[in-house]
Amino acid sequence: MDETTRGTSSLGEFLSTRRARLKPADVGLRDYGDRRRVPGLRREELAQLAGVSVAYYIRLEQGLSLNASPQVLDALATALRLDEAERQHLHTLSGDPRPRRRRLPAERVTAAVRQLVDAFGDSPVVVVGRRSDVLTWNRAGHALFAGHLDPGSPDQVATRPNTARLVFLDAHTRELYVDWPRKARDVVGKLRQAVGQYPNDPQLASLIGELSVGSSQFAKLWAEHRVRAWDMAEYRMCHPVVGELDVLQHSLPVPRGHGMRVVVTTAASDSASQAALRLLHQSLLPATERPATTRQTAAPVHVVPSPRS
Repeated sequence: MDETTRGTSSLGEFLSTRRARLKPADVGLRDYGDRRRVPGLRREELAQLAGVSVAYYIRLEQGLSLNASPQVLDALATALRLDEAERQHLHTLSGDPRPRRRRLPAERVTAAVRQLVDAFGDSPVVVVGRRSDVLTWNRAGHALFAGHLDPGSPDQVATRPNTARLVFLDAHTRELYVDWPRKARDVVGKLRQAVGQYPNDPQLASLIGELSVGSSQFAKLWAEHRVRAWDMAEYRMCHPVVGELDVLQHSLPVPRGHGMRVVVTTAASDSASQAALRLLHQSLLPATERPATTRQTAAPVHVVPSPRS
């Protein structure tokens, strides 16, 4: 079989890139040192590991056979050493090939969502939609992630901030993350998952096109077909007001939110990072409401107050 033949479907591209990242030794196969025309496993090797025919697997990679059985998909996922997010993405990509015409519901920040945001108190909170648009944030969330932007910008539907766009196209956001390449990979992996879940969202497709044209780094990462679950991630940030801090970003699905998520940022108890988050929150308060120690030691901070907390 011609190993250079490439499928045109998202399923085929995903299988091909996952196959390319594995070496024979990774899956217990002997490598006799023969010269390979492509990186990673051959199609024949993967088919053997998954217990499917070579012809059938080739049809999957070429986009000629969709709706594979769950058993076949699980066998392929195991052979490819996929993690849980990648396994779920594989099942999603192998869904009904017929066009899905169902209109996606509008993304609305309801009173229940605002109540949920308020429940996290002083912790930085950002609510994002299925395309990574910022739908709302509290004052601490705005100050931590985008103090250089208008705090009311999420209310302007046509020009809402988008976290993926900020990570790749905004210099301020790039400087926030000490390990920016890892943050960039995570963002792309989440967008990959979103595209699998909402393949007929024209605004999502437009965002991918914009980022591919505007950032060669995004285009390169997008071609790798990595998938990242929306759950929790740890980052070291370098904030212009409070300096370096280690944080956990928790991504929580909004009930009945159609892809909306609440992203809450925390730091370890009694750590310098937690103190930095507390200092950032205190800097948003009127001078008369700040603790005495903060009034005496904190450097002047220019943060635009948010109309909502």
